[in-house]
Amino acid sequence: MQHYLEYLQAYGGRFVDGTLVTIQQTLLAALLAIFVAALFGMMRLSEKWLIRGTSIVYIEFFRGTSLLVQLYWIFFVLPLLGVTFDKFTAGFVAVGLNLGAYGAELVRGSIEAVPKGQYEACHALNMSYYKRMRRIILPQALLLMLPPWGNLLIELLKGTALVSLISVTDLMFEAKQINGTTYLSAESFGTALIIYYLMARVVVSPGMRAFERYWGKKMGRI
Repeated sequence: MQHYLEYLQAYGGRFVDGTLVTIQQTLLAALLAIFVAALFGMMRLSEKWLIRGTSIVYIEFFRGTSLLVQLYWIFFVLPLLGVTFDKFTAGFVAVGLNLGAYGAELVRGSIEAVPKGQYEACHALNMSYYKRMRRIILPQALLLMLPPWGNLLIELLKGTALVSLISVTDLMFEAKQINGTTYLSAESFGTALIIYYLMARVVVSPGMRAFERYWGKKMGRI
């Protein structure tokens, strides 16, 4: 224990710096994932084949290929085509677009899971499409999609570890650098493992459960 405390005293600052970068990557990737999930999930339900087809292409491409390959394409290949991202931006864009494709299917499935009687009631009240979606359908769909979104955000957090491969100085990058200097693999990657677990278990999971309870009360379900 004394040895590990000395290790943390020597390298704890670098772990903190890496954790802060991981938090930034996670938050930005989550915002992007939520945006594209909502957009392409709604497009997936469109009656217009071009809009629906565009959504299907996006969803199937990002779900059907590796996040690591997508990351490399965005950072290394797109500059050859005239589109350049710095490494920090490339990191959260790749993670956000990848997890957004999975989120789009959650959005689509949750909207379709709203009881048909709700749609019929909206038609009976002569509500416009946008009004019934905003006031009736989407609030109920949100309650249905929150539990799986909690799991998806945890996967997103873990997925940010890959950005270290393009030299983003996140938690995993710092752990690898420290291990390369000290050769203390158990301490380096063990500390990273604990931090990732705490972020998922203490921050993401309770946060999503709290929001789920809040929205359930707002909808009169709790």
